[in-house]
Amino acid sequence: MNGQRRGQSPKPAQLDDVSKKIIEQLQADGRRSYAEIGKAVGLSEAAVRQRVQKLTDSGVMQVVAVTDPMQLGFFRQAMIGIRASADTRVLAEQLAEIDAVDYVVLTAGTFDILAEVVCEDDDELLELLNSKIRNLDGVLSTETFVYLKLHKQFYNWGTR
Repeated sequence: MNGQRRGQSPKPAQLDDVSKKIIEQLQADGRRSYAEIGKAVGLSEAAVRQRVQKLTDSGVMQVVAVTDPMQLGFFRQAMIGIRASADTRVLAEQLAEIDAVDYVVLTAGTFDILAEVVCEDDDELLELLNSKIRNLDGVLSTETFVYLKLHKQFYNWGTR
């Protein structure tokens, strides 16, 4: 959720050019050493370490390993469009608590909420839909978009 608390609108962080360059270095390679980043942005290793800590503590960024779910035994991914008859913020909180749900966004349009799920197989997806998601108070209807192939997934959009 990009570091913001659930239910709050994001407020753009005020970043200087050096912090932006550090973020871009880590987006290119999250394993890049602080020493390497320091050389690229003109800071000492210790100064880079401090800035990265501030950026992560403030929720501006996360440094994580992005995995291929299929290589880890999760062979079914899907996006679930949810139409709600209750407060979507409350429903989004409930969805976010479900382990198989990795992404929840409130939307405007045909669906009130989109939730991405990662499951081991179709049986687990069916169980998730019937026993957990559709049973939540306020879920009016769902539409499931099963992923056939993940064609592109990048997180290196840079900074502004």
